[in-house]
Amino acid sequence: MYRYILFDLDGTLTDPGVGITNSVMYSLRKFGISESDRTSLYRFIGPPLKESFETFYGFSREQSELAVKYYREYFKDTGIFENTVYDGITDLLKELKERGRTLAVATSKPEVFAVRILKHFGLYGYFDHVAGATMDDSRNKKADVIKYALEQCGTVSETEAVMIGDRKHDITGANENGIDSIGVLYGYGDLGELQEAGASYIAAEPADILKFI
Repeated sequence: MYRYILFDLDGTLTDPGVGITNSVMYSLRKFGISESDRTSLYRFIGPPLKESFETFYGFSREQSELAVKYYREYFKDTGIFENTVYDGITDLLKELKERGRTLAVATSKPEVFAVRILKHFGLYGYFDHVAGATMDDSRNKKADVIKYALEQCGTVSETEAVMIGDRKHDITGANENGIDSIGVLYGYGDLGELQEAGASYIAAEPADILKFI
């Protein structure tokens, strides 16, 4: 039985597609790059931003740091709320709390933004801990964020914790910390990605998560 339930934020609790892609488009325009296909930018949802600008656009370290700065110009006041809670998430969180589980968010998004999003959409009260990346990127890899989340929960046996997320980074981060994982199909990853990363379980919808907890 899992007592400590860690959730990714983007693509797992909320659908941030519009806000993130608008923020990426805003940033890329600063470099003279125009992207009209929003779906091509969905790959930015999940991984650390700096890593994504370097991987997908060949930006140098300095360029990617500037790109993240531009991204946050748009995101901090506008893109952050171009977001929706997935159907069934509130019911899932309520049920888990009623069962006495300890809930935490483990996200590569800066922690300050994660807290604002959770509060805005009425989800913050369900979580005992919110663990996110730092603004200076000293903590941005998913494995490090998960480790930090587990530390916030206190003394946790590896067999008592599970990580829930929609991308391979959530699964590999869980594996690196020695805990099980549940890959979800309603976000921005797909079955092949999650299985290849080594997900312990696969859930098609939020309600399916309860089957494994």
